[in-house]
Amino acid sequence: MRTNMLQKVAIGALALSLALPAGAAYAEDSIYVPLFTYRTGPFAGSGTPIANGMHDYLTMLNERDGGIGGVKLAVDECETGYDTKKGLECYDAVKPKNPVIVNPWSTGITLSLIPKASVDKIPILSMAYGLSASAKGDVFPWIFNPPATYWDGLSEILKYAGGGSIDALKGKTIGYLYFDAAFGREALPFFQSLAKDVGFNLKLYPVAPADMQNQSSKWLDIRRDNPDLLVMYGWGAMNPTAIKEAVKAEFPMDKFVSIWWPNDPDAAAAGDGAKGFKELNWHGAGTNYPALADIQKLVVDAGKSQTPKDQVGQVLYNRGVYNSMLIAEAIAEAQKITGKKVVTGEDVRRGLENLNIDDARLKAIGLAGFVSPVKTSCADHNSHSATFVQQWDGAKWVKVSDAIAPDSAKVMPLLDEAAKAYAEKNAGWPARTEPCDNK
Repeated sequence: MRTNMLQKVAIGALALSLALPAGAAYAEDSIYVPLFTYRTGPFAGSGTPIANGMHDYLTMLNERDGGIGGVKLAVDECETGYDTKKGLECYDAVKPKNPVIVNPWSTGITLSLIPKASVDKIPILSMAYGLSASAKGDVFPWIFNPPATYWDGLSEILKYAGGGSIDALKGKTIGYLYFDAAFGREALPFFQSLAKDVGFNLKLYPVAPADMQNQSSKWLDIRRDNPDLLVMYGWGAMNPTAIKEAVKAEFPMDKFVSIWWPNDPDAAAAGDGAKGFKELNWHGAGTNYPALADIQKLVVDAGKSQTPKDQVGQVLYNRGVYNSMLIAEAIAEAQKITGKKVVTGEDVRRGLENLNIDDARLKAIGLAGFVSPVKTSCADHNSHSATFVQQWDGAKWVKVSDAIAPDSAKVMPLLDEAAKAYAEKNAGWPARTEPCDNK
């Protein structure tokens, strides 16, 4: 069925109607939400579970609640292959359909869409990825990246490694194994600034996209340098390959910590040697939440999902659920602010800027305990939330730290500088004129 559908749509778009009546996908009484996804190619191992989680949560809202505020959601997937050119083709394909939001799911695609958002009046949600500086709502009123930036995440990893203080890493050797594209390079300026200011020795191990599954030379360098800490920003096939190479090189897993993107199969692929591998996270794993139970019953068991039953609750599946939770809450807030049921992209931008997903709201939507509260504002499009470290025990992730807040004293001044530099570099960057609804 999926193959037949893929053959019928342009640029790999996979239209999934979320149980809407035939012909109602773009009806005037529905809200159109496109999802940029990648279920094929070297990034499919990361992209597929995220796509499943995003899609299943929105499907569940249609099945359980009749949509949002009584309005059905019309959702399309557009296959990007994690390719910026294809991502821009997807954007051009969905733009005439009046999307209320766009999820690029690629830092490269996000960077290309940032200048378009304010012109086309379509907000961009780059959830915990993309341009870290776009957290500054005064400079980027149409871009949102909750709940934490890549710079926040790096500061949290380094605080953890330093026993609560990045400054404790002075004199240490720290390695950075990263995907050598927009995603992995995003953290570099902050990392290099910290190395200079704190006084640690930074070793760089860039992995070219063509070498994601051929990292042997990098691991020879890592073994030679023997860093006190190895930080990874990897994606797709890079992650399981890196963990396997770490096992092969007998690199101590207690020194290997990743940003929040490795999934359960990435660690499992390395066998028992992967025990002890760590990564950041900010939300629950597993299915012990009412909303996840509703997804299982109303979507997966009902045959309205592409998700294998044993993959519901994996880290990246739940990451997709979290992403769609943000979308849904932004739409609900937009309805509240405007008094309209069928909202527009301009309305949803206001909703994204007024998120206040507190414990009471999380309980109401069936996600109590799933994640810490998230709050955005006109100035803060991120929330700069705390994360925690989880460790692979050979079968599952186990939480091994308390909440770790970002080192705001180090992050925020550099984010301010980066946002200002972006606006100055892009001649004619518009000053914010969008009104602020925050009270």
